[in-house]
Amino acid sequence: MNSTSVLLQDKKDKQGVLLGIGLTLMLALAAKYAAGFPFLHIMGQLVLAILFGMIWRAVRNVPDHMVSGISFSAKKLLRYGIILLGMRLNLKDILHAGPKVALIAFLNITITIFVVYGIAKFFKVERRLGLLTACGTAICGAAAVVAIAPQIQAKDEETAIGAATVAILGTIFTMVYTLLYPFLHLSASEYGVFSGATLHEIAHVIAAAEPVGPDAVDLAVIVKLTRVAMLVPVAILIGFWTNRLDRSKNSGNSKMNKRSLKSLPIPWFIFGFLMMSALNTLQVIPSGLTNLIISAAYMLIAMAMAGLGLSVDTVTFRRLGLKAFAAGFIGSIVLSLIGYVFLKLFNLG
Repeated sequence: MNSTSVLLQDKKDKQGVLLGIGLTLMLALAAKYAAGFPFLHIMGQLVLAILFGMIWRAVRNVPDHMVSGISFSAKKLLRYGIILLGMRLNLKDILHAGPKVALIAFLNITITIFVVYGIAKFFKVERRLGLLTACGTAICGAAAVVAIAPQIQAKDEETAIGAATVAILGTIFTMVYTLLYPFLHLSASEYGVFSGATLHEIAHVIAAAEPVGPDAVDLAVIVKLTRVAMLVPVAILIGFWTNRLDRSKNSGNSKMNKRSLKSLPIPWFIFGFLMMSALNTLQVIPSGLTNLIISAAYMLIAMAMAGLGLSVDTVTFRRLGLKAFAAGFIGSIVLSLIGYVFLKLFNLG
């Protein structure tokens, strides 16, 4: 291949990267617009972005030259988005919520992870997909899935299926919550705590609590962000656990074992998330700029969700996703039940 051909190929590759990123941006913008409609508002931008990506893949397919750009959005932009999303978290609010809120968040997360992972294992769901579904259900939906995925070396299709599964589950349970509220015999504050402690995404929490009133929304968001803050220790623990499992499985392969020992499974980008949270807590950045940063974070994560959706076809989802969905569905019911019990037991709200 002569130098001219190399230059032309290089130019074509760069154009493909830009087109792939551009496609994820287009789908993310479409999701943001669609999320403004009444029913779709419950689903939220992130859920819609991954669904739009899956629909696009099913209808139009994805050209090979765009794959690298789509992968860039799904992996690199995702990490930047999670870092910037730290501006949503005020650590003082979590401290002011009190130890009972932290305790209920811890118990809900721990029990749900074990329940969903156990059911997924019983259903013979692949280990990585089972873990992603468990963490997404227990902590904070699709954001938890994509944050945990690098820790366990999940494949793109597993990450996309896990994110789509918990996103759809969260949407279903949000609608169920709004219908059940009149029969739950909870005050606005209690319902806010209940929603924040048991629903999947921040968007779901807000959507479920909004019809009840501002008190419900405020408490729901604080409790939800307490669960989000636990993403960091959970990600680190799961990373070390899976790293240890992989080392034990490959104990006979000294080269692989040595390499595994050198690689610490720590999600460094999540520490960027905590740094941004600290900046927001100290209020060193004006509120207007903070809101812009949060909007940018959601856009970057939505582009990542679209990229993940573009990497999944319907055949793969039917083959791998249905059992994971069943495990997540049962786990979500368990999460709702224990959340309600703990709410009454600890007299929260």
